[in-house]
Amino acid sequence: MSVQTWPNLVTMFYDQVEKYGEHPFLWAKRDGQYQPLTWREIAAQVTELARGLQALGVKDGERVVLVSENRPEWLIADMAIMAAGGITVPAYTTNTIDDHRHIVDHSKAVGMIISTPKLADKALQAAHLSDLATFAVMIEDYEIQQSLNVEVLGWQAAINRGMNATTNIIEDAARLKRTDTACIIYTSGTGGVPKGVMHPHGAILHNLAGATSVLEKLGLNSETFLSFLPLSHSYEHTAGQFWPMSLGAQIYYAEGADQLLANMAETKPTIMMAVPRLYEMMHTRITRGVAKEGGKKERLFNKTVALGKKAYLAPQDMTLLEKLQNFALERLVRAKVRQKFGGHLKAFVSGGAPLNPDIGLFFTALGLRILQGYGQTESGPVVCVNVPEKVKMDAVGPIFPDTEVRIADDGEILVKGELVMNGYWRDEEATRATVMDGWLHTGDIGMIDEDGHLKITDRKKDIIVNSGGDNIAPQRVEGILTLEPEISQAMVYGDKRPHLVGLLVPDTDWLKGWAKDNGKSQDLSDLANDDDLHKALGAAVTRVNKQLSNIEKVRKFIVAQEPFTIDNGQMTPTLKVRRHKLKAAYGDDLVKLYA
Repeated sequence: MSVQTWPNLVTMFYDQVEKYGEHPFLWAKRDGQYQPLTWREIAAQVTELARGLQALGVKDGERVVLVSENRPEWLIADMAIMAAGGITVPAYTTNTIDDHRHIVDHSKAVGMIISTPKLADKALQAAHLSDLATFAVMIEDYEIQQSLNVEVLGWQAAINRGMNATTNIIEDAARLKRTDTACIIYTSGTGGVPKGVMHPHGAILHNLAGATSVLEKLGLNSETFLSFLPLSHSYEHTAGQFWPMSLGAQIYYAEGADQLLANMAETKPTIMMAVPRLYEMMHTRITRGVAKEGGKKERLFNKTVALGKKAYLAPQDMTLLEKLQNFALERLVRAKVRQKFGGHLKAFVSGGAPLNPDIGLFFTALGLRILQGYGQTESGPVVCVNVPEKVKMDAVGPIFPDTEVRIADDGEILVKGELVMNGYWRDEEATRATVMDGWLHTGDIGMIDEDGHLKITDRKKDIIVNSGGDNIAPQRVEGILTLEPEISQAMVYGDKRPHLVGLLVPDTDWLKGWAKDNGKSQDLSDLANDDDLHKALGAAVTRVNKQLSNIEKVRKFIVAQEPFTIDNGQMTPTLKVRRHKLKAAYGDDLVKLYA
């Protein structure tokens, strides 16, 4: 079978097991070293756990919540839930007790699978308070501290429940259809209470076929993925788990953000998924490190970036000398940069939010291919991605095969095809408002260029309409602001107002240096209203305003009391700004700027 003909994800998995058998599949750190599990070893655990879940009472179509960091057991649990006939409900590890309670109650989950004691403290409280959840399976050992309304049992104990079962899990998988819901992924809530998106098996399989088709010129063979983004997010779930599975690739699990570059050097990935915020952080780290070294290395690096950009933007204007210099810098600089990322990287793939073209151009100039894609949770999640042979920094590539896209009269992007969700779980009103006559109304504004590439201009809901009736894309302004060395994060504000104002977070390293030089506290909460800090940041804003049109200029700004983080609820787990949270926290102060 192939991606186009597989009836469901479980059958795909077991077919791949037969094909790759004893080859390594999943790699995780044990005793300080990456160690593999083969396809057949993973399949044995999936089958055993699926029987155990059935013995625990999981019936076809019932939901099981999965709370875990990225690790082999995530994939095993996910596949076992589906193989048992259930529906996986991934939950972010950063969720609060209330977040977990909402997901457990709203999904009407019958049980949970939880990885660590630390995560169990919050997740089990949610299960305990639920009226429906009857069991919780712990991946790691957990000592129960209190009486709970759910049965808590270990991983092996759950497997043992099904030891006497004679169910043929592999053959029974044939009953699952492409239209059946495989998982319910709760959106990360950039604009309010998260909704449960029902992903049919076919939507994910459609994405896998599309990705393989448009990226085949990368030379897809013997691929290695490094899984970093949360698997509870649809992007990593589809592109970082099921796509490598469909390719027969190997998956390594990163240890965390602070170890990411070290893990890349160790695992030598060929393809890696990430969100724009990560590339922005890499850009800052690289440029700051080069500036600290100074001297000849800094000059060579800057020359490499400058010539690399020219080679991409205007190759016809390069002189013979520049071409020779650019060729030499390929070995002197770019080869060394690529080695820091493992040396085998075919492409970074960016998704989850718009990528600043300047950031994409920076990595391209350094010889690192970066392919921006587009989609959303409700579309499986990918609709299109740039192709290796024709990368456009200001576009998100041609549309996936067997996918219809059209632009509505108001500029909204509409999508139709097997990739569209089954709807929002237990929310028919929201479903009707989002999917009309089979067309998914994305809420994004865009256009299709002369080459058939989709361009995204902004979120329909995020567009600022000033008091003069002008439409302003806030993400563009914010992206340019955060390229300045003094500014780490930004949000602009100005709907129904005469001009834009901003909320800024200073760059941490820059702030430490500035505070030391000026005899100030390094605590941002002490400095938020400091006049000298405002003057220093004002210089950066002035530089940015020179690049912006008159209606985009940021006239005034305030400084945030703390960075936008996942922990304070001002960013999603995939590092997107929660505008409604920031407006709730700083809205009054932003309004005062218009006085």
